[in-house]
Amino acid sequence: MATVEITRHLHRFFPALQAGSIEVEPGSVAEVLRAVDRLAPGFTDYVLDERGALRRHVALSIDGRVVVDRTTLRDHVSGNSVVHVFQALTGG
Repeated sequence: MATVEITRHLHRFFPALQAGSIEVEPGSVAEVLRAVDRLAPGFTDYVLDERGALRRHVALSIDGRVVVDRTTLRDHVSGNSVVHVFQALTGG
């Protein structure tokens, strides 16, 4: 199983995810996010835009490597991977 970790500020929007480790079946990033959405409906609406791409202020990494393909989300998540979803800091 792949592990998904989210930042604490997301717990207030998705309390079902604060109980501990979020474990889902491996697959593409898109499949992993859909699996998390099944546990906490509305999660993908928060992290993805209307086209299914990562929102501008959301960052995602797999095993410490930032996901570059923010549009198709085809990066592979293996069964022992850790996926981090967090708010990206932007500004000027």
